[in-house]
Amino acid sequence: MSTKILPETESDIRPDLSHGDGDHERFAHYVEKNKIMESAFSGTPVRALCGKVWVPNRDPQKFPVCPECKEIYGGLPKGEDNKE
Repeated sequence: MSTKILPETESDIRPDLSHGDGDHERFAHYVEKNKIMESAFSGTPVRALCGKVWVPNRDPQKFPVCPECKEIYGGLPKGEDNKE
């Protein structure tokens, strides 16, 4: 699975309340690459590795990476797009 960091944004979709405190609003998240293009063309929400759902539209470089996404990504088997 390949991923790319995307920023989260406001949307009219109900937030994933399982994360509670809203800290996910301050991070860039890891998302499957193929979902990024789909979202860009259709406005379809994406789901991050941590479970956050949103329609991205902000520059991910301006936000720190979500620690939960980073931990999950670090535990994935190393592949072509997950070299370290």
